[in-house]
Amino acid sequence: MASSTRNGETHEDEIRLWREDGWWVAEDVETGVTTQGETREDALANLDDAVSLHEGDVGREPTPEELRELGVDPADNETGDDEPPDVLD
Repeated sequence: MASSTRNGETHEDEIRLWREDGWWVAEDVETGVTTQGETREDALANLDDAVSLHEGDVGREPTPEELRELGVDPADNETGDDEPPDVLD
């Protein structure tokens, strides 16, 4: 795990943020994942998304309850015997 020190204290989960060519660049030191954004907030939000993807924390199938909250009937969200589209292979 990456760490840095300041005033003798250890800081885990270090993020570096800097300006480069008019963009804000954010890097998660531990994973090496780097993103950018037009604002600091955008760069950090993009970094959160990218680290989640990197660590496999996103991309799961929604639960029936989550589908209902979005106004989707879970029964209509099944492929049944049909093959999924090629893009999902």
